[in-house]
Amino acid sequence: MRLPGRLSAAIAVLADVETRKRPVSEALKAWGLNNRFAGAGDRAAIGNLVYDALRRRASHAALMGSDNPRALVLAVAVRDWGEDPAALSESFAGDNHAPETLSAEEMARAVGQLADDVPGWVLADVPEWLAPSLERSFGDNWIAEGQDMAGRPSLDLRVNSLKSSRERVMKSLARFTPEETAIAPLGVTMKAGPRDARTPNVTTDEGYLKGWFEVQDQGSQIVAALAGAQPGEQVLDLCAGAGGKTLALAAAMMNKGQIFAYDSDRNRLAPIYDRLKRNGARNVQVRAPQPGALDDLVGRMDRVVIDAPCTGTGTWRRRPDTKWKLTPELLSQRMGEQAAILSEGQRYLKPGGVLVYITCSILPEENDDQVAAFIAAHPGFASVAPEDLWAAAFGTALPPGLATGRGGIALTPRLTGTDGFYFNALRLVE
Repeated sequence: MRLPGRLSAAIAVLADVETRKRPVSEALKAWGLNNRFAGAGDRAAIGNLVYDALRRRASHAALMGSDNPRALVLAVAVRDWGEDPAALSESFAGDNHAPETLSAEEMARAVGQLADDVPGWVLADVPEWLAPSLERSFGDNWIAEGQDMAGRPSLDLRVNSLKSSRERVMKSLARFTPEETAIAPLGVTMKAGPRDARTPNVTTDEGYLKGWFEVQDQGSQIVAALAGAQPGEQVLDLCAGAGGKTLALAAAMMNKGQIFAYDSDRNRLAPIYDRLKRNGARNVQVRAPQPGALDDLVGRMDRVVIDAPCTGTGTWRRRPDTKWKLTPELLSQRMGEQAAILSEGQRYLKPGGVLVYITCSILPEENDDQVAAFIAAHPGFASVAPEDLWAAAFGTALPPGLATGRGGIALTPRLTGTDGFYFNALRLVE
């Protein structure tokens, strides 16, 4: 397929998402099944167009005067992919699979500039109702944070130190031009390419099949390292999910001590068994959700790790469709779940133990506010100094701008080149 046909397909996918109210990934898969003539390169390009349109939907729509699928895709082609609108329109005329040629207004708008009085939420490409929360989190930098959250993410891997080394993994993946991550000591990254660049399929690599590495954002690697799990400790991973952080903790503990991996949802937990086997993690005991599953752990844990259910605002680069579906009601629901699981998690700690609170959110309501409310209800807890946590995990000073007002650490694309994450370690001091 040529670019005109790919643009037409992207418009159709976005229209399908709007009409059927389904996730982008499902709409792209359905398009691929219905258009089997399209190759892998075509599908990747169409996916890039769709995701780029959603990442900057607010500013694209403001520029084009419309947020319909055609306007958004044309804005991507010109603003993000560098196409000349006149040449693009001319190419449409000679392609049977192309959209309609551009109108004079569309060509003028596509190369125009946003008005000086455009609201900050449009410049930041975030939902209008979230602007006050983001400004509270990031102050004068909130628009810049939103803009960086609208970029394409890298593909990051965590080397499994139980089976391999970073040097060995990078050699195995040399064809993808991997680089070392800037912060995570066991991380490997491949930068996102422009336009129709394809994301490397590393899961077919021999190293992945042998358990040498896992796909894991550098931010997730950083918060797992900050958790500070030590060999020989007793650790409860209370929201283990598919096991990404569980595996990182097992490697950090060198397979010594015990990790109890639990999740309230059996479906989320299901992939962990095969991943543990492939990674050679032998100090993990999976606890399936059932009444009394964790009763014997009350008051015994050195650390309880809570990778809390959240809005996922920190993953907007990877899942931009969720940015525009988020509602105040969903945020309120997640906040209630977070408060409940923090209260539950502290029961399992022994005196002097550490309650690790993690979210993939950039909203203060889910982060510092939750910690403040928890400490108010449980005054025996206090946040471990972020500077000490960072030095212990990485042997360097905490970078500027990462510490939060309530003793947490915030990671963002702008600050750390990662997904958005929040981390707070709460020690039971009495």
